[in-house]
Amino acid sequence: MSAAVKSSRSRRPWPQGARRVPVGVLREYGIVASFIVLFVTLSVASDNFLTRSNLENILSQQSPTLIVAAAGTLVIVAGGFDLSVGAIVALAGIVTAKVVGAADPWLGVAAGLATGAALGLGNGIITTAGRVSPLIGTLSTTFLIRGGAVLVTAGGLVTIVDPSFATLGQGEIFGVQVSIVVMAATVGLLAFLLAATTYGRGIYAVGGNREAARLAGIRVEIIRASTFVLSGLAAGLAGAILASRVATAQAETAVGLEFTVLAGIVVGGTSIQGGAGAVWRTVLGVLFIAMINNGFTLLGLDPIYQQIVQGAIILAAVAVDAWSRPAAA
Repeated sequence: MSAAVKSSRSRRPWPQGARRVPVGVLREYGIVASFIVLFVTLSVASDNFLTRSNLENILSQQSPTLIVAAAGTLVIVAGGFDLSVGAIVALAGIVTAKVVGAADPWLGVAAGLATGAALGLGNGIITTAGRVSPLIGTLSTTFLIRGGAVLVTAGGLVTIVDPSFATLGQGEIFGVQVSIVVMAATVGLLAFLLAATTYGRGIYAVGGNREAARLAGIRVEIIRASTFVLSGLAAGLAGAILASRVATAQAETAVGLEFTVLAGIVVGGTSIQGGAGAVWRTVLGVLFIAMINNGFTLLGLDPIYQQIVQGAIILAAVAVDAWSRPAAA
């Protein structure tokens, strides 16, 4: 045996498989421990954190983000990427507002959902039948959709005057805000689809190994395209909620939302390489970041450090995902 081989073996403290096990566990459940630690810390450090009004405010403000992130989890688990969700939220909100003004509030919501689903289908076709990289494809459609939103509104605001439409974004049911109830139902449905159905198993298979999934008889392109449709549908719902909340819609709505969504998904432990992830962990990831923002406000901390902290957390999450994957041969 050569000296080089002996030296190489002496530098390896344990087998690669053994090294990956604890890191994989960290990816799977690290967000749970981190969430609990942060929740307890803020509860002790601030008298205002653990109050119904504050916690309800966090859930209400994050409802559109949680809806979009839950659907985005399916896209990423399937091996895709959707950077257009913010633009879809904006255009769907505009369509919703215009239809509400011309017809009926619920018809407006349906129009917003249809707009989101149609744009999601377009993304799905571009990235599957069109064979365009999801990153580049959805980045391109972001500009197209935002541009379309500007044209539709002429760069101005679309105001909603129907007071009944405010129920979706501002109303309450049994003492709980309607937007929170809608978010919980939507996120629960998406979590069920991914974790407990044949369709969900197909998503995992497609994201884990596309060719193996194809050989197993799974309709890979249809599965991947359908996740983009769900993502667009969720963005349409989020757009309707935001329009209802502020009674206006504009092309600049939800700028940067895609990065907030992606941050929550990654921090929640979903692999950006596909094949691994869960909606419930995405929920914890989004709320974890929201609690950091809330904590900075409640504790009066210098907001200049807020983005630094978030960036470090996202970087750590991506590193954990990379180290939990088998090394390339």
